[in-house]
Amino acid sequence: MQTATKTTLALLAAAMLAACGADGAPVRPTANLAIGISPSGNVTIRPTATVQSGPVTVRTGL
Repeated sequence: MQTATKTTLALLAAAMLAACGADGAPVRPTANLAIGISPSGNVTIRPTATVQSGPVTVRTGL
C-alpha cells in the first residue's frame, strides 16, 4: 500500500473511533462534497469528512 493510502486509512480509523464514542461521548462527524467543472469539461468530486472534539480536528479528504 502507498504511504498516502496508509495515512488516509489511519486518519479515517481515528475519526471513526472518536465518532463511535469509545473514548467518551460520541462526536458527530460532518461531511462535505465539493463538485467542480474545469474549463475543459472535466468533472472533479472531492469528498471530505471532519470530526472535531474541543481543540482537536481530524479532517480527511478522499
